[in-house]
Amino acid sequence: MYGCKFSLRMVARRRPFFTFMKFSESLKKNWKFREIYQHGKSYANKFLVMYITENNSEINYLGITVSKKVGNSVVRHRITRLIRESYRLHEMMFNSGLNIVVVARVSASGASYQDINKAVLHLAKLHKILM
Repeated sequence: MYGCKFSLRMVARRRPFFTFMKFSESLKKNWKFREIYQHGKSYANKFLVMYITENNSEINYLGITVSKKVGNSVVRHRITRLIRESYRLHEMMFNSGLNIVVVARVSASGASYQDINKAVLHLAKLHKILM
């Protein structure tokens, strides 16, 4: 390919140099989710359930779970984006050093951004993790 060592596919798969959340990372490992479910403190409201544990580091880890019961993949990804955006916009208000798992309930499928935003902030206040 014109003497180029890397194909365009490989370049496109590289991780971007910027992140959307400044002080947080995403949870990806199944064992970490299970650990937070088992040992974390949980509060719930109409749209979401939030589990919290401490992680003894400077950054927060955010995991978002949306079951197939909630809807098809388009609906699930929409809810995931709404939760992530709500967290991103209020990230500076959250205490650091936390593992946070947010589970969407079936009623979240028809919720607007304002509903999800209020639900995330409500659960954070219940957990007393807002500055």
